[in-house]
Amino acid sequence: MSLDVKTNLRKLSYSPVVNPLIEPQQITTKRRYVRSGRAEDLVNPATGEVHGVATIHQVEERDDAEFVKVFAAGVAASYELTKTAQGVFKVVIDQYQRTPMSRGFADSIELFWFGNGIDGRDVGMTAKTFQRGLKELLDKRFLYPKTSSSFWTNPALFFKGDRVMFIKEYRRRKSTADNQIQAAEQSQIKELESV
Repeated sequence: MSLDVKTNLRKLSYSPVVNPLIEPQQITTKRRYVRSGRAEDLVNPATGEVHGVATIHQVEERDDAEFVKVFAAGVAASYELTKTAQGVFKVVIDQYQRTPMSRGFADSIELFWFGNGIDGRDVGMTAKTFQRGLKELLDKRFLYPKTSSSFWTNPALFFKGDRVMFIKEYRRRKSTADNQIQAAEQSQIKELESV
C-alpha cells in the first residue's frame, strides 16, 4: 500500500503567530472528501438551509476514556488515517489533554521528542514511526508547524469539550444516462445564454 505523504519534516514552513487551521478545512481522501469545521461552518449560517437531506440523529453517552477512544476512532476513519498516523494521533490527543488551556482551548501543542518519546515519556513507538505519522497529520491538516517542535492544532479536530458529532452523508450515484441528460441540459443552457 503506497501512502501519498507530501510533507518533508526538514523543509517545513512555520507560522509562529497565526494559526492557519482556524478556517474550515476540506481534504480529499481515496474514496471521499472530508470537511471539518464547527457546526455553523458546515451549514449555511445565513439561511440554515440544507436541501434534500434526510437526517437520523443518535446521541450516546460515554465515560471519559471511552469518549476519547470513540472520538479518535471516528476521526481516524473519516480521514482514512493509516495505523501509524492513528497511533501518532492518539499521542497528540494525549499531549493536547496535558496542555494548559487559555480562553477555553489550547491552540497549539509542544511535541518535543527526546529519549523514548514526547517530553521523555515513552509513547510506544520509535522516533521514525512518530515522524511518519506526524507527516500524515500535517498533510491532512490536523496540525500546522508553529516552530520546530510546536504545532498549531486544528480546532475542529482538537477540543476539550464534552460532545462530538460525526456526520456521514450518503449520496446516490447518478447513472450514465442521468449524467448524459445533465450534460445535454447544461449545453442547452449555455447555448441560450450565448444568444
